[in-house]
Amino acid sequence: MRATRTILIGGVLALILGAEGSLAAQDARSGGATRLKDVASLQGTGSVPLIGYGLVVGLNKTGDRRQTIFPAQTLANMLERFGISVPAGQLKIENIAAVVVTADLPSYARMGARLDVTASSIGDARSLQGGILLPTPLRGPDGQIRVTAQGALSLGGFGGGSATNNVQVNHLTVGRVPGGGLVEVTTAVAGPSPDSISFTLKDPDFVSASRLTRAINAELGPDAAHALDSATIAVRVPEEYRNAVPDLVARLEPLSVDVDAIARVVINERTGTVVVGGAVRLGPAAVAHGNLSVKIMTQVEASQPPPLSGGTTVLVPNQQVSVEEGRAQLITLEQGTTLEAVVRALNAIGASPRDIIAIMQGLKAAGALQAELVIL
Repeated sequence: MRATRTILIGGVLALILGAEGSLAAQDARSGGATRLKDVASLQGTGSVPLIGYGLVVGLNKTGDRRQTIFPAQTLANMLERFGISVPAGQLKIENIAAVVVTADLPSYARMGARLDVTASSIGDARSLQGGILLPTPLRGPDGQIRVTAQGALSLGGFGGGSATNNVQVNHLTVGRVPGGGLVEVTTAVAGPSPDSISFTLKDPDFVSASRLTRAINAELGPDAAHALDSATIAVRVPEEYRNAVPDLVARLEPLSVDVDAIARVVINERTGTVVVGGAVRLGPAAVAHGNLSVKIMTQVEASQPPPLSGGTTVLVPNQQVSVEEGRAQLITLEQGTTLEAVVRALNAIGASPRDIIAIMQGLKAAGALQAELVIL
């Protein structure tokens, strides 16, 4: 089968055709389709979300301002632990910012492992550029401290200038500390059962579960796996892998699986992005496309009085209003129109991203779009 995706780039819909895949055992590692490890995960494993509150210091007068109280209180509490007693109300600081620090702790992370952490400003700091995250304990859902994070922030952008004349590239109030989290407490995770293991699909689907089951059976033999539901596939551990279940998982994860995709059109109105899935089909419909442009221009002209007349110069506004309507084009979409035909038709009428969004919404309202419409 061929996997297709369409994405709107620069106002033009581009059709992308994937390579053909097979579920046969001899083609299981050819890389033609999606790997099992990319669409499913071993049941019982998963990351643990961590969160903590900390301070970023070393900012160049871009930190939290006086109206944000808790950074000064945090700094006063920290100084008191070092034997320095300063009332929080008397602190005048601009080089610190209060942040929330987050990370994901993998299931099999052991003590001493390093994690990437993200620090996000929660006050009114203008930028975290050049900041250093002070040691911050990160807690799991149970409240136990699992990781300690610290280090220099990497923002992937920069900013400069004053409040009225400045330049900014990318987002400056969120930064990452690569390898800044040190695992202090190991997460207790039960290992896979020596008798059977289960894989969970990230996007539950009965067709995909059936295809994944056939791929595993083609690799391990008949009746080695069976689907319990649309998301869970149980695998019987062969005798030779009873004491080496990780080797069995490593053998199955690279298997090639031809997953089934839901017919879906994703629209992001904020960015003007439209992504159309390859399974999208259209019923019979006619689409008209036209543009209405209204332009209002005002030019101020100076009216000079005649010489020696005693008059004064008067500014006279000269307003011009023009209305232009683009030539509408009507295209017809036949029953079962494919994605490729939709791409050609929309590109032919020169539809802009905003126009395509309106067209897709109109087709869905008319019942002609046989797909799920997702608006971000």
